[in-house]
Amino acid sequence: MVNGLSNITSGYGANSLTNGTAMGKEDFLKLMLAQLQNQDPMSPMEGTEFASQLAQFTSLEQLMNLNDSMDTSINANYFLSQSINNTLAATLIGKEVKLSGNSFQNNGQDNTTLGYNLSTMASSVTVKIYNESGQLVKTIENAPKNSGDNKLIWDFSDNEGNSVPQGRYTFKVEPKDAEDKMLSYSTYVLGKIDGVKFTENGTMLVVNGAQYNLSDIMEIYNSDDEG
Repeated sequence: MVNGLSNITSGYGANSLTNGTAMGKEDFLKLMLAQLQNQDPMSPMEGTEFASQLAQFTSLEQLMNLNDSMDTSINANYFLSQSINNTLAATLIGKEVKLSGNSFQNNGQDNTTLGYNLSTMASSVTVKIYNESGQLVKTIENAPKNSGDNKLIWDFSDNEGNSVPQGRYTFKVEPKDAEDKMLSYSTYVLGKIDGVKFTENGTMLVVNGAQYNLSDIMEIYNSDDEG
């Protein structure tokens, strides 16, 4: 005789959420039918007990259907948001953009615009530019030092006046006050969005040949609006 179905199924809700091998609806029905077939004829299962077990099964089925429905809804919302992001990203091609970060690409263009924001006006600002190997190739003294946004244009020449090879570069800002103490700052790059790539890691913007995440965008504007 199979006994204790109520005890077995009462813990199902908690177990099913944490154990991928927990019994499903079919297992539940088989167990309940087995109990009916093997019950003691001299002590049959009470109608109230059977009704209770049917109610447990109904609750189990509703819970599983709800989980399936939620999974479907979450997946649908994800793909919808991805589609919207991809559509909106495509409309950005040709726009000027301000991107957080300090890396940029030299693809043979004449120059590039670098930017940084100072928390307060500096006494002096030095900008250092490094190639992808981490080697210092350019030091710009007496860079703009105003509080807020500052921009400078680099013509891709090194400290000897020679053109640097194409590749990826990074820059560092060293703003100092009158006491030669470093000030806080943030960096960004400016450029035009040349294209959009849809990768397994998400939608990427192509700016001057370098790829950036949508989350890197700080500002978008028409080229005529760039100050």
